[in-house]
Amino acid sequence: MSAGPLRLEVADHIALVTLDRPPVNALDRAARAALVETFDALSERDDVRAVVLTGAGNTFCAGADLKDRPDPDKMGDFLSHNRITRETGNSIRECSKPVIAAVNGPALGAGFGLMAACDIFIASENATFGMPEINVGLAGGISMLRTIFGRSNTRRMFFTGMRVSAQELYDRRIIEAVTSREELLPMAMEIAAEIASKSPIAIAYAKQAANMVDLMPQRDAYRFEQNFTMALSKTEDAREARMAFIEKRKPVFKGR
Repeated sequence: MSAGPLRLEVADHIALVTLDRPPVNALDRAARAALVETFDALSERDDVRAVVLTGAGNTFCAGADLKDRPDPDKMGDFLSHNRITRETGNSIRECSKPVIAAVNGPALGAGFGLMAACDIFIASENATFGMPEINVGLAGGISMLRTIFGRSNTRRMFFTGMRVSAQELYDRRIIEAVTSREELLPMAMEIAAEIASKSPIAIAYAKQAANMVDLMPQRDAYRFEQNFTMALSKTEDAREARMAFIEKRKPVFKGR
C-alpha cells in the first residue's frame, strides 16, 4: 500500500513503514501529514502489533525539506508548519504499538527526530546522526537530542551540527545494534516478530507505561505500572499466558 511519500506493508502482525521520497527522503508537509495519518491508523489496527520504520535507498531521512519552508508573509503559516512538525514525532511516540527504527543511512535533523521518537533503535554501518540546523540558520531539535544524550553531548551537537557514526552510538549504548545494510531489515523484523508474539493488550499497556514513566518520579511511576499489572491480570490474554506456561505450549493471544 502506498500513502504518497510512504510505503506501508503489513504481514504477520508487523507493519513496515518505508519513507520513500527520493533522493534523500527529506520531509515536506505532505510527507509529515502522511506519517501522522499512517501512525494514527496503525494505533487502531488490530492486525498490527509492532511497527518497523525505515527509509528507501541509502538514506533514512536527511531532515526537513528546505524548499518547503513556511511563508513569513502568510499569516499563520509558521504556526501551521510548526504544528505538523511537532505532531510528526508525536504520532510515532504516541503510537500504541512499539516502533523499531531501522536506520539505513544518514538520519539528520528531522530525520534524527524521527528515530528519537521510536522505541528501539538499530542502524546500518553507513548510518550517521546529527542535528545540523545551526548550519542553515535554524535552531531546533535539542528536545529530541536530550532524550538520548547527556548534557554536554547534547549541547555540543546542537551548537556545532556535528555528526556521529552508528558505531559511536552503539559504543555509547544508545542504539541496540550496528549491522550491514543487507542485514538491517531482517534484524528489525526479527525484533518486531518477537514483540508481535506477545499479548497485544499487554504490549499496548507496556507502550503506554514506557511513555508515561519517562515523565514521572520513580515512586509514582511504579505505582502507575502496578495499576496496569492489576488491570492486565484480569484479561483473557493473561489467563492464556499463565496456562500456556504451565502446559508448556505456545500461547494463543486474542487481545482481550
